[in-house]
Amino acid sequence: MEPLTPTPQASTRITSTRITSIDALRGLTIAFMILVNDPGDWAHTYAQLDHAKWNGWTLTDLVFPSFLFLVGCSIVFSTTARLARGASRTAIALTMFRRAFYIFLIKMFITAFPTFHNLTHLRLFGVLTRIALCFLAAGLIFLYFRSAKTLVAITVAVLLGYWILMRFVPVPGLGHPIHDFPFLDPDHNLAAWIDRAFNAWCQRWLHTGVLYEHTRDPEGLLSTLPSIATTLIGVLAGLWLGRVSNPTRPITQAQCRNGLLLAGVTCFTLGELWSLTFPINKNLWTSSYVLLTGGLSLVALGLTYWLLDSRKLHHDSRPTRAVLWPLLIFGSNAIVAFALSNLIVKALASWHLPGILNNHPATVWAWLYWRIFARNGSTENTSLAFALAFVLVCFLPCWLLWRRKLFLRV
Repeated sequence: MEPLTPTPQASTRITSTRITSIDALRGLTIAFMILVNDPGDWAHTYAQLDHAKWNGWTLTDLVFPSFLFLVGCSIVFSTTARLARGASRTAIALTMFRRAFYIFLIKMFITAFPTFHNLTHLRLFGVLTRIALCFLAAGLIFLYFRSAKTLVAITVAVLLGYWILMRFVPVPGLGHPIHDFPFLDPDHNLAAWIDRAFNAWCQRWLHTGVLYEHTRDPEGLLSTLPSIATTLIGVLAGLWLGRVSNPTRPITQAQCRNGLLLAGVTCFTLGELWSLTFPINKNLWTSSYVLLTGGLSLVALGLTYWLLDSRKLHHDSRPTRAVLWPLLIFGSNAIVAFALSNLIVKALASWHLPGILNNHPATVWAWLYWRIFARNGSTENTSLAFALAFVLVCFLPCWLLWRRKLFLRV
């Protein structure tokens, strides 16, 4: 199968050298995603290793948008390379549809695993569903509108349009935001209403569907629009990186780094300012959240680009190589690592051992945590230690694939 986040290949406009900073950031993002998704005890987690309850943000809230940002970066190199090799836009578009469909199939397989029995209550939304939709939408937009100015205009239009929808459009049966109910109320907002309506349609016609929060979904339908804008910010970053090797409009590596840092600080500042009237909210993926997380992703890419692609610090520093090595391994099979982590969790959480903990049945997952990591009581440290061990468990299969030069991306 072809890669979701393909590596840059030789072309007349894009360098054939891998951009190490993108690979490293992708690996870091996946490793951190597994870490925060799988603590030993959800009742004992450090605040920064859990999502903000509603408005506001934590380090955990940066993970998913960072991955979508990096998907956008990679779209540029993949699509440009294929166009340079003579592929038609129609063929590339069909490939994008196929890849998005494969990602969605993986998501539905994970959702049904391991029993494959309760097929009338499958969650159609989710992380992989959103990745598939954002990859497809941003990929098609870049394929047919490759001008940076056009991409900026589309991104701005999406962010402003989402704000207008959430702020001014009345919600059927509820009334107008602010006037009839609090702005961005968890259940009383347009996104939540559309989630419920869409899920009801799925139940009626597809005979399946469930919402993560029962009355709404953090990866719901309407909030996918601004997440596409997150991916487009990554596309713009990829275009800027590509100019280093562009023979017609070249920039230096220093200019590339400075441009990424300046754009990042600008986006972050705009996000903070907009949050005064449109709060930062990961669950609703608000426009201010897009700008803030996009800004931080740009800064992170600018700094890692300077250290790894400009200064090539990993070539001269053994400690840097030691840190970079596992990130590159995770990044090379990012979707595999994420899917594998979900499958392992569901398998261990569904396998019950009778009379193991206090003479009561317990899952293998619970037994491993309470008998190995939390024998003397559960704390934030024991919960984090379990999560770190689980990251290592997910790393080992990726390392084996790396050694055999197998990169199972879809």
